[in-house]
Amino acid sequence: MNFDHLTAVMRRLALEAGDRIMEIYNSPDFEVRTKSDASPVTEADEAADALISEGLSAAFPELTLVTEEQANSHGQTASTFLIVDPLDGTKEFVQRRGDFTVNIAYVENGVPLRGVVYAPAKGRLFYTLADGRSVEEKGSFDKEAPGEQVPISVSVPDNRGLMVVASKSHRDQATDDYIARYGVRDMTSAGSSLKFCLVATGEADLYPRLGRTMEWDTAAGDAVLRGAGGEMVRFEDHAAFTYGKPGFENSFFIAYAPGVILVK
Repeated sequence: MNFDHLTAVMRRLALEAGDRIMEIYNSPDFEVRTKSDASPVTEADEAADALISEGLSAAFPELTLVTEEQANSHGQTASTFLIVDPLDGTKEFVQRRGDFTVNIAYVENGVPLRGVVYAPAKGRLFYTLADGRSVEEKGSFDKEAPGEQVPISVSVPDNRGLMVVASKSHRDQATDDYIARYGVRDMTSAGSSLKFCLVATGEADLYPRLGRTMEWDTAAGDAVLRGAGGEMVRFEDHAAFTYGKPGFENSFFIAYAPGVILVK
């Protein structure tokens, strides 16, 4: 894989999808439907999915492509594949809260090696460089010429007072009970894969998720986190978190800065 080319394509497609999403987001009204799993879907999800899918298929025709909006057409994945959530945080989008992202990731042998997370309403763009290190890009987000690429890295946490980030739309008592087992300095909430990025930049130390997610929800954020020195493990046994699972369904997980002493 030519990772320079991969990075450029994923970055450009994420920005283009973000533009399309924001056109719909800023329109007076947009259609919201309910999928078979009871989750919402909008024309923005579908427009971004079509744009990214076309671009990735043209650039990397040899790779299997998995996207949320085409999930029902997928069987078992290959060992190497691209995985996309064209609009992660649809509930945040519908409620016009801004915490939604475009997620594109490249997975090889169960590991998300490269990824991009773009939050168009927040003006934040995170991705892995060709060498695997993660950056947050600053500037005008020109499609062809990257702006200032600021290296990001996880915190050196103080386990007596951790900064914890949790889901904005999926917070529950089980999550609160687990967080209560740590020394917590403060908490924040965020939607979509932004939670991974807050850990990756050192703005948070710990992100536990005790709820249902799919691989397209997490792969890009996980890649950015890993590229910033962070880790993600399964909640139940702290084993390595992998991708390409049957049905693309995730187990519960913990994303964190390595200095955090995990509890069970």
